[in-house]
Amino acid sequence: MADKPVRKPRKLTVYIYIPNIIGYIRVLMNCVAFAICFSNKRLFSLLYFISFICDGIDGWCARKFNQVSTFGAILDMVTDRISTACLLVILSQVYRPGLTFLLLLALDIASHWLQMYSTFLSGKVSHKDVKDSTNWLFRAYYGNRMFMAFCCVACEVLYITLFLLAEKPTEKLSDVLLKSARENPFLLLLLALSIFGWTIKQAVNVIQMKTAADVCVLHDITKKQAP
Repeated sequence: MADKPVRKPRKLTVYIYIPNIIGYIRVLMNCVAFAICFSNKRLFSLLYFISFICDGIDGWCARKFNQVSTFGAILDMVTDRISTACLLVILSQVYRPGLTFLLLLALDIASHWLQMYSTFLSGKVSHKDVKDSTNWLFRAYYGNRMFMAFCCVACEVLYITLFLLAEKPTEKLSDVLLKSARENPFLLLLLALSIFGWTIKQAVNVIQMKTAADVCVLHDITKKQAP
């Protein structure tokens, strides 16, 4: 007796996966957050950070309920990149030199876009699969969830803190950091930890961009050498 064909899940089924629904909620939260970012900075920060925390929750749900999907992974990354990009754009308008934040935005988008594209070229399932990398920091970052979570949280906490500390437009970033560090020891500790994690994440972004670019170049070379 012939085996019955396995029914493929309908498109709608994937769209309503639990982690993807969480992703839609994150998008809505970010829309509300940025709509009120200047009128209610504290509520903005709360909504933005909750949306960021949900990034970890939807990943847990995807593994828990066996609802991992390519669409979900892309939705997750696009939401992360756009929300961080919007916050960096706002910071570039609040602080001087604003170019600093725009360069961070460019690095963040370029490194993750190249990493995602190189993942598909390599035939890997996830952009976090970097076991074959020769760089120890790159492997440690994606190989240890707690380490990666610390760096990501530190980065976002730093950006949110800088936004909350800004009292007037076009302030010098260095002046605000020094003033805040002198006035509040707890804030000094928070900034120190955040800057430490942020520095590691930016270093990983640079490594990621170079590694992914190498994969794309090797793909071109292999394609030209093929008979």
